[in-house]
Amino acid sequence: METKSTSMTVPHFRGRIITPGDADYETARKVHNGMVDKCPAFIVRCADETDVQQAIRFARDNDLLVAVRGGGHNGAGLGVCDQGLVIDLSAMRNVTVDPQARTVRAQGGCLLGDLDAAAHPHGLAVPTGINATTGIGGLTLGGGLGHLTRFGGLTIDNLLEANMVLANGEIVKASVTENEDLFWAIRGGGGNFGVVTSFLFRAHEVHTVYGGPMFWHMDDAKELMAWYQDFIKQAPESVGGFFAFHKIPPAPMFPEQYHLETMCGIVWCCVDEEEAAEVFDMVRAFRKPLIDAVGPLPVPALQTMFDDLFAPGLYWYWKGDFVKHLSPEVMDVHIRHAHKIPNFFSGMHLYPVNGAAGRVPNDATAWNYRDATWSMVIVGISPDPSEKELVTSFARNYWQELHPYGAGGAYVNFMMDEGADRVKATYGSNYEKLARIKAKYDPDNLFRVNQNIKPQ
Repeated sequence: METKSTSMTVPHFRGRIITPGDADYETARKVHNGMVDKCPAFIVRCADETDVQQAIRFARDNDLLVAVRGGGHNGAGLGVCDQGLVIDLSAMRNVTVDPQARTVRAQGGCLLGDLDAAAHPHGLAVPTGINATTGIGGLTLGGGLGHLTRFGGLTIDNLLEANMVLANGEIVKASVTENEDLFWAIRGGGGNFGVVTSFLFRAHEVHTVYGGPMFWHMDDAKELMAWYQDFIKQAPESVGGFFAFHKIPPAPMFPEQYHLETMCGIVWCCVDEEEAAEVFDMVRAFRKPLIDAVGPLPVPALQTMFDDLFAPGLYWYWKGDFVKHLSPEVMDVHIRHAHKIPNFFSGMHLYPVNGAAGRVPNDATAWNYRDATWSMVIVGISPDPSEKELVTSFARNYWQELHPYGAGGAYVNFMMDEGADRVKATYGSNYEKLARIKAKYDPDNLFRVNQNIKPQ
């Protein structure tokens, strides 16, 4: 069965095709970031791999711009496009767990919370991100940083295989034994090479972690940053913790007396009970935190801890860099801008990428900054559209003063639309190989609504 839309013959899909004028079009075109306001001509909510094939062929036959949406969490809004076609995987969210093999297979539209909900009853966890509402597709293809990175590596370090639909409509598998070059490229190379319809991950035996936030007064910020820098570079790999500057949200988990006060903090995650007791006793002895919400938590509880704060539709602007060292001068820049944080949604995080992730060579995957200590992100966020310029300026100004001290590139999932030179800096010596692989699997650059790697 075929229907007509404008002058194009639209194929039949097992899922739904949504176009302007449909009752749910306005909802369907929205992504997580309220700053993004794009209007595609077609949204294909795919039911299966065949729908993905059909959508790709339809886009090619009609010269349509293509965007691929998993969870829609990307800050730059790369899961949607104007006047083109969105391949929407949000209906493809099945997860299967093999407890004996300790593997988790997740479809491309899954959120991190879907993996946690399926794996946790088996005492398993896949190293992913820090918010359950994030899509597994974009997170994985960009690398995958989160609470368990120092313990279990990046998400891509736990990827065993991926089923994909290529730009020519062919269905392939990418692994260490099949299409090895493609498998290398999708581990950090973003959505440049095809649509991943399912991922197979290695899982780790993690059920309960010892984690949560500690916050200190800003007067302690420089000493705490110096201590944290030394600590995280040599800490046991069971211990993770990202450094943060925030205004304390007016939420029940935080004492009312500190609401809206700017503080420095560390959000911890430790998978070993004995090491957790030793580490956190040491931290508290160094400087007693004003807020201490660290304790035993099931993995899904830590993953969802801040989800309510960052509901869909807020206005986001973020900037990132990889960072190797925090000099006293850099600490002063951080502290100066931390005092300018505009609201309790906004802030700065330093995610460690050492430990297990740092033991992987830079050329083993497309992800090129294994020798960095942190991936930094500065976020300006507001629920108020009138504050878009305020939060954007905060993030840009903060980043501009720090960027000269960075390692050169940035985590692709922490980038806005920043141009080809920034993408090349992010992939560094891996870029030319990525461009060759792109030319092999997507020579016409059909998949270009992303941090784009142009075919060589």
